[in-house]
Amino acid sequence: MLNADSPLPLYQQLADELCEKIRAGLYPPGARIPSEHQLAARYGLGRPTVRQATEVLVRQRVLERRRGAGTFVAEGVIPEVDLFSLGGTLASFRRSGVSLETRWVRKLALRNVAPDPENPMAGRKVHTVERLGAIARKPVIVERLYFDPDLFPDLDAALPVAAGSLSQLVAQRYGLKPRFGRQTFRVLAANDAMARTLKLNAGEPLLLVKRTLDFPEAPGGVFAELFCRTDEVVFAQDIGAIHHA
Repeated sequence: MLNADSPLPLYQQLADELCEKIRAGLYPPGARIPSEHQLAARYGLGRPTVRQATEVLVRQRVLERRRGAGTFVAEGVIPEVDLFSLGGTLASFRRSGVSLETRWVRKLALRNVAPDPENPMAGRKVHTVERLGAIARKPVIVERLYFDPDLFPDLDAALPVAAGSLSQLVAQRYGLKPRFGRQTFRVLAANDAMARTLKLNAGEPLLLVKRTLDFPEAPGGVFAELFCRTDEVVFAQDIGAIHHA
């Protein structure tokens, strides 16, 4: 059910709810979903909110509109997710109408960081942890996260047992928000360990995203390596207009 007290907008909650029903097979590919009027009555929402929810899923090609016939579940759809945000991975999937289930696969600990010219914490001993993300129980992404221990003291006590939103933890527990981020991209072959975690064959290609987050108090305070399956998710980016001087 939808929660009016949740910080997540009602239209996004409804989009998530519809996605869950689609994944559960209640609305199979090619099926017509209830009309806006029916959804508004069922969930106690205004029709503009319902329209906003279905528009999210139409943009992600989960749903398609057919003039004069209604809105239908698209067939053979791979969801699109825009990872290019300072709001965190869970928020990126949620904005795309995709519910990401997460769990820790490597516990938080202080570890020595191997040399890496892109990692601002290379050569130091910092907090590291790994999180697995899945869609409908199918693994799609592994996040390897590095936290500056000077910026995030007592992180072991603050980290939730459930692998929830780390951006919310950073904002609420430490009062920090990143002001800038950088990302690099490359394709690599999955090694044996990563293939087992993501349920792939060793050697299959993955998208590797390396992300650095700068905070006013500490440039490069968080670093992440995202190992992404692109056979289950399309990672996209919206690009705004270019303004010439």
